[in-house]
Amino acid sequence: MGQIEVTQVALAAERTAFIKFPWRIYEEDPVWVPPLIIERKEFLDRDQHPFFRHGDAALFLAQRGGEIVGRIMASDDPHYNALHQSNVGCFGLFESIDDPAVASALFDRAADWLRARGRSEIMGPIDYSTNYVCGLLVRGFEHPPMILTAHNPPYYADLIEAWGFTKAMDLYAWWFADPARAEKRLRRLASALKNRQLPNIRPVNLKQIGDESRRLRELYNEAWQNNWGYVPFTPEEFDYMTKELKPLVIPDLTLIAEVEGQPAGFILCVPDLNDALRHVNGRLTRFGLPIGLAKLLYHKSRLRRMRLVALGVAPKFRRSGVAEMLVLRVIENGMLKRGYFGECSLTLEDNHMINRFMEAIGADPYKTYRIYRRAIAA
Repeated sequence: MGQIEVTQVALAAERTAFIKFPWRIYEEDPVWVPPLIIERKEFLDRDQHPFFRHGDAALFLAQRGGEIVGRIMASDDPHYNALHQSNVGCFGLFESIDDPAVASALFDRAADWLRARGRSEIMGPIDYSTNYVCGLLVRGFEHPPMILTAHNPPYYADLIEAWGFTKAMDLYAWWFADPARAEKRLRRLASALKNRQLPNIRPVNLKQIGDESRRLRELYNEAWQNNWGYVPFTPEEFDYMTKELKPLVIPDLTLIAEVEGQPAGFILCVPDLNDALRHVNGRLTRFGLPIGLAKLLYHKSRLRRMRLVALGVAPKFRRSGVAEMLVLRVIENGMLKRGYFGECSLTLEDNHMINRFMEAIGADPYKTYRIYRRAIAA
């Protein structure tokens, strides 16, 4: 079989090879969506990505006989450890051929990098932090991935568990199979709240995106602060995400709820750009011409799927109808008015309130993602 060599990515050509390796893994996978290569380069650029202003990460490639057979990223987020009083690092961007020896070599190298920084536990898959793509798909492989969600071969779970990882948390993706039924149930819930003070719900103002981004970040950090795996967005990270998502934002699908002028909650939904990305194979240009860009714009205008990325309600406004009204408005504006089909993801398995809510309105938990952990003390 040959010796496996794992080396840290240092050169631009190695980073490009790291980015392009998934094309080998998924060449026979009909639902995989190739990422934009230019976007992946920016995501991994230490000078551009705001995570590197407070955290650190390293990329590794596994080779056998001069051929790349796997990759992994190790990352260290001091903000997470300070908040949770923990000593954990993460692995992410894991890809490997179906070979336990290759996967083990990659995990060993990531663990060594984290031990050198004094960490005693490794958790993942997590790309930088839980504010980015995270979780290993363990159920629902036949369904294509939505924007900013993971996809992987079924055998990855065996590779990860063979190294000694155990489950830390499962996360669910919910499919709105019958939006009309969901709307009917939400209207009944809204009717039961008619004697309460209902929130004013307004679309996000893209002309004042800086102020709106600040409000959303504050709401997000307040709403998520008690959730498992939470780490606050820094202002720079949230600005980065806002810049990435702004071209996709439809104001009627990104809403802010206010009670007496005070922000109470928000919902963020975006069309699923993955449906367009699958047509460009990672490139916006070909033969020096913007062929991929033209394809992307063409298919972007015909998107019919959307993802509910985030739903957050400030603690003091929970159980007051804010979440119900926000979801109802999105179903009306997106699924019924515009003809979108939709996914809500990701919800923690121990977030019983939101999971019961999804079940109550008829959503189907059609995918499961898993985050693993393992001690790596010397």
